[in-house]
Amino acid sequence: MTNKKRIKFLKCSFLTLIAIGLLLIHFFVPRLISEIRNPVVGLIKRNKNVKVELAENNSNSLKRKELSIKSFDGIRISARLTYSSLDSTKTTIILLHGIRSSKEHFIDLSSLLSKNGFNSVALDLRAHGKSEGQFCTFGVNEKKDIQYVIDYLSEKENINHIGIWGQSLGGAVALQAMGYDKRIEFGIIESTFTDFKIIVNDYFDLHAGFSFSPFSNYLANRAGSIAEFNANDAKPIKYCETINQPILIVHGNNDKRINIKYGKANFSKIKSSKKEFVEIKSANHLNVWQVGGEEYFNKVLKFINNQNNIQLKI
Repeated sequence: MTNKKRIKFLKCSFLTLIAIGLLLIHFFVPRLISEIRNPVVGLIKRNKNVKVELAENNSNSLKRKELSIKSFDGIRISARLTYSSLDSTKTTIILLHGIRSSKEHFIDLSSLLSKNGFNSVALDLRAHGKSEGQFCTFGVNEKKDIQYVIDYLSEKENINHIGIWGQSLGGAVALQAMGYDKRIEFGIIESTFTDFKIIVNDYFDLHAGFSFSPFSNYLANRAGSIAEFNANDAKPIKYCETINQPILIVHGNNDKRINIKYGKANFSKIKSSKKEFVEIKSANHLNVWQVGGEEYFNKVLKFINNQNNIQLKI
């Protein structure tokens, strides 16, 4: 091969690689963000369900009920209702997991809540667990799912006093739901972000070692386009401005995935006069429950009970 042909071959190869790279960036990479059921995405290590002993393991004796709730766009949301084990029920708490997790994460927590007189409804967010759907929309559609879950609980189960407890993605959904549906009477929000586009940029920096916001914004917008949601509306901090319900914002100060500054920013925008920020020292994104331990759960139980003006039962 002559030098001229070799140079031509190298140029063609280089341009081909650029074209392939651009196609991957446009069509495939955004799916890694929002497409939960993508088979390639499925190979990514899922969030671990951290085992925390919250209560005596008597979950088999609890009364539970599996629910399938049709949402606004026809997607069915899978949920598990765990009833209070006391003679009376104080309130009902919707439990929302993090990305690529499921409602099974809340088996022990639902047992603790039942022991203390609360119903709980653990959801598989859309595209997660046994719920239908292909894409996560980071709260844009999920907040509407919560509205339909509340409608169902009111109409089918005669349940009307409802709070919400969300972690990470679930916390972002919970903030948006609290601003969207005022029937939610209180919230516990753990380790969540302020803005979908900002956290996409942060995750790109975390995993790639650098960030460039015009590029990450492009990926976020493409992810929204593919999943048919407006990336600019996936902004929990915007909904914080309309939250006047009692609320706990919780964050670990060693969280490398979602910096504690975002929890503080959300907190600063919340209009409620009954709000508290709980900083879990030395906790990262996944071990708030472990590090916080019994002291943390007692604090949360006290907060929930205060919303009902009842005596704490431990």
